[in-house]
Amino acid sequence: MWARYLLFLFLVLLFYVSLSSKLLPERYDIQEGTRSEVDIAAPMQIPNNKATLKAQEEAAERVQPIYQIVTMRNENLMTTLLDRIDRLNQDDQISSQDKIDIYRDEIPQRQKDFVSNFINNNRKTGTYSDTLLEEIRNVVQEQSYRIPEETYIKISRLTSDDIQEMKPVARNIVARLMTDQVSEATTARAKVAEMVSASSLSKRTQREVVQELTRLVVTANRFYDEDGTKEAKVQARENTPTVFIKQGDTLVAKGELITPEMYALLSENDLLKNEVNYWPQLGLLLFSCMLSAGILMFIQQSSGTHFKYNNAQLLMLVIIFMITIVVMHVTAVIQTNERPFIGFLAPVAVGAMLIALLLDTTLAFVCSILIGLLSSIILNTHQGQLFDFELGFFAIVVSFVAIFATHRASQRSTILKGAIMVCLFGSLAVFTLALIDTGDWNRTTALYGIGYAFAGGVLTAILVIGLMPFFETSFGILSALKLVELSNPNHPLLRKLLTETPGTYHHSVMVGNLSEAAAEAIGANGLLCRVGSYYHDIGKTKRPVYFIENQNNMENPHDSIDPKLSKSIIVAHARDGVEMQKDYKLPKPIRDIAEQHHGTTFLHYFYHKALRQAEEAGIEPDFTEEDFRYPGPKAQSKESAIVGIADSVEAAVRSLRKPTVEQVESMIEKIIKGRLDDHQFNDCDLTMRELDIVAKTLKETVMGIFHSRIEYPEEIKKPKPTSPEAG
Repeated sequence: MWARYLLFLFLVLLFYVSLSSKLLPERYDIQEGTRSEVDIAAPMQIPNNKATLKAQEEAAERVQPIYQIVTMRNENLMTTLLDRIDRLNQDDQISSQDKIDIYRDEIPQRQKDFVSNFINNNRKTGTYSDTLLEEIRNVVQEQSYRIPEETYIKISRLTSDDIQEMKPVARNIVARLMTDQVSEATTARAKVAEMVSASSLSKRTQREVVQELTRLVVTANRFYDEDGTKEAKVQARENTPTVFIKQGDTLVAKGELITPEMYALLSENDLLKNEVNYWPQLGLLLFSCMLSAGILMFIQQSSGTHFKYNNAQLLMLVIIFMITIVVMHVTAVIQTNERPFIGFLAPVAVGAMLIALLLDTTLAFVCSILIGLLSSIILNTHQGQLFDFELGFFAIVVSFVAIFATHRASQRSTILKGAIMVCLFGSLAVFTLALIDTGDWNRTTALYGIGYAFAGGVLTAILVIGLMPFFETSFGILSALKLVELSNPNHPLLRKLLTETPGTYHHSVMVGNLSEAAAEAIGANGLLCRVGSYYHDIGKTKRPVYFIENQNNMENPHDSIDPKLSKSIIVAHARDGVEMQKDYKLPKPIRDIAEQHHGTTFLHYFYHKALRQAEEAGIEPDFTEEDFRYPGPKAQSKESAIVGIADSVEAAVRSLRKPTVEQVESMIEKIIKGRLDDHQFNDCDLTMRELDIVAKTLKETVMGIFHSRIEYPEEIKKPKPTSPEAG
């Protein structure tokens, strides 16, 4: 038992070590101001704050100044000025000089008031920011225009008709100029003379006044927005993606001086030994314990009263996990962040297929889920993500398919067929993932992923075919494939049995038919029973004539020898068979059937013959019943017990000249009851219900094999049979 738990403890360590490189960062004993003695690589994707700040500043510098287009309706100012001029010029009580003085003061002031009113009104409404409004004030003030002195004289001479004719022209020119984006009023003012000359005004005075007033009224309408520019720079910084140091990139080169910034970076990412955090180690250890405990609890739950697997089988399970994890890590070496689809190349179905072929199908399904979990961690290339769902899903799919395709494999070619199924369904799984997750997949990556998944299925077949003989030989595992190979009549021992003891060979084949049917009826290993039956009497080839099935047209040699010697010859065939099987390196389960199929049963015939001889000689018997028993051991497995029952049943049926259905049924029940009363089933876990099923199955199989020899009851031969055994 302790060895069993040590193996599961080793499985815990295997999980811990295999996952530590992915989940636990390596730590370094290094000080600020010293030079690094090793290259320190990033264990995972790490934010590069310095590079990120630089990228943010560069992004902010690339932001162009933000300008606002402000609609001030300058043409209204032009209308106001012309209306004021019209009213003042019509006032005859004011002298021309006074009018000139008024225009000199009032016209520039009205332009300033117009701008001030616009700023004050928008400050109240909040249409523009205060900063922008101040920018408007400053720009307009800096770009203000001074009307020449002679223009004021010309203004004072304008008649009302002149002004009414000038008003629409002036408004139109101002409106047209202000529809453009004007950053410099000087640029717009340069166009005024040409536009006025092209207008409908005929008088020179009109044109000159309109030209000067327009230059005064026109202002810039495109202003630098400082707040908007700052906000744009902030947005540019915020939208700048974080610069990462990729996993595997060199953080510190060997011999490089550890600067305060570098030391802080190492400290922030828990890469220094001076502040070790043991919580991740504890978490990984608990995670590994739960994985191993899950397998242990499942095996105990499915084993019943006795643990299902021996230590050698558990060791083999650990080695299978080790091989599966190694192939994952080998694949992870050639996998990159840019090409994560290489992970589909990993032959993750190797573990599930080997467990299904060598141990148990149900256990293989459970282990497939664990393998999927491990692959989602070991083959994960996504930073900040513990598991890669896609690789885990892929591993579970191909593992399940591998189990379904090979769990009843009877030939090596079945593994190849299973590998083809793995290739197809693995490719289908990748194609499905590509359809679902359109963000990380495109046509190229999907084709690569499908190709690698297909190649992974081929690698799975190569590894399984190559590893199967190793496990079968090293651990004495009797897989279905090995059993089929051992059932080949060309095997040296079977050829020897056929040529030297044809009667025993025929008997063994019949026992194989009977035992296989009975074993499969109760869920035992029928193929093992059949092949074990072929070899169970191989020891009879040493002294073939001493066994009745080989005595054709000759006297029975036991009639002329001592019963004790006869007993020794008979019981020796089990031991001789085991030795012969060892010489040919047959697996232990086959040897166990040969050794245990008689158990410690009693040789009634030779015991009573010895008693008669002692009575006839008038001497006291110097032997007991125990001296006429097989040495055992008793059947240790269901298969050994079933072969023993089938062996006795076949011999008994063969001894009957004209067996009837009642005789066969009674004989089978008698044989099973006799062994049960003799405690021959105490060491195996056959139940009474299973013994009843075995008896019923043996009866039906005997009926089928010896159909022509068995006489059925008279009523069964009637035209309308009432018994289910008719025919």
